Amino acid sequence: MAAAATPSTHMATIKPRVSSSRKNFMSSAATFSTDYKVASWKRLASSSYISPRKPFLYSIASEPVKSIKAVVTRAMSAANENKLLSGLPVDLRGKRAFIAGVADDNGYGWAIAKSLAAAGAEILVGTWVPALNIFESSLRRGKFDESRILPDGSLMEITKVYPLDAVYDNPDDVPEDVKANKRYSGSSKWTVQEVAESVKQDFGSIDILVHSLANGPEVSKPLLETSRNGYLAAISASSYSFVSLLKHFIPIMNPGGASISLTYIASERIIPGYGGGMSSAKAALESDTLVLAFEAGRKHRIRVNTISAGPLRSRAAKAIGFIDMMIDYSLENAPLQKELTAEEVGNTAAFLASPLASAITGAVVYVDNGLNAMGVGVDSPIFENLDIPKEK
Repeated sequence: MAAAATPSTHMATIKPRVSSSRKNFMSSAATFSTDYKVASWKRLASSSYISPRKPFLYSIASEPVKSIKAVVTRAMSAANENKLLSGLPVDLRGKRAFIAGVADDNGYGWAIAKSLAAAGAEILVGTWVPALNIFESSLRRGKFDESRILPDGSLMEITKVYPLDAVYDNPDDVPEDVKANKRYSGSSKWTVQEVAESVKQDFGSIDILVHSLANGPEVSKPLLETSRNGYLAAISASSYSFVSLLKHFIPIMNPGGASISLTYIASERIIPGYGGGMSSAKAALESDTLVLAFEAGRKHRIRVNTISAGPLRSRAAKAIGFIDMMIDYSLENAPLQKELTAEEVGNTAAFLASPLASAITGAVVYVDNGLNAMGVGVDSPIFENLDIPKEK
């Protein structure tokens, strides 16, 4: 999975950067946003302490909150904001998650890992083999420490990092030129089958499987100019890889577990510039989600959902070349005029992985500030005489 190919999901992804204004906290809602990092996490301890080994807590705000610029998950009360309140928990204590596709700290995969960890889950990750050394080195040297900070001020712990290339199901699938590639030297047991076997040997079982990777080597090409090899490579890395991961991990998933992937609105709407077969790959991923939900649910009691995330200014998303344009478009046209944050996607994944979502499977969950609901771009000059409300 060499090149990243979607504004929202990739092998190399994720640094939570949240900048958000909200007019109200709603009942049963936890809100993450980030402008101040370390300091604001520490302030949380004096207002509403939440341990990564304790559930997220949700309650009703005492009054509208116009703006919050801090990295927080807060439980607010009309009586006393400084007391820890009982409420509806996202509780993943005792659960183990494997997140495939984490290679840095600035994309959705990292944000999902962080939210799962904050809810109490143990974290395992699979990192694309050529990026493994840099990722592990960055972890050891503390480069990601600021991004690892959890609501109680502690650092997210990644129990183990596995080398992974989800394009290959087993060692027999790996071409000789890949085996001889120096970027793969020093690593072993990195095909999907081998990684699943290693996780079983190391930990016995998992409860949560996350697919946060994609690759389209010809993503910048229009579909009419995409080669067969480029098209099939996009399908293989971005959609069949999810089928393969679930196929090989489901035998070690505990009943009642959850599997989550990341998709994009290009699966169902025309996004010029998102080419190379990637729109087809996302459509396949969503279709497979439905079938896998039935099969995994009936045979193994495993839920399967996908999150359709809006554009994120991640390192991987820059491969498509117009991510800033897509973010600006969303800001102008989405019902919620704010930049989407990685934490918001991470929190949704934590919910979908939790018992609170025990009846949700086969769903495409949109986390895009509502952009998917729009039929037109309201920033078009044709609407300039309409009184269209805008956030001040």
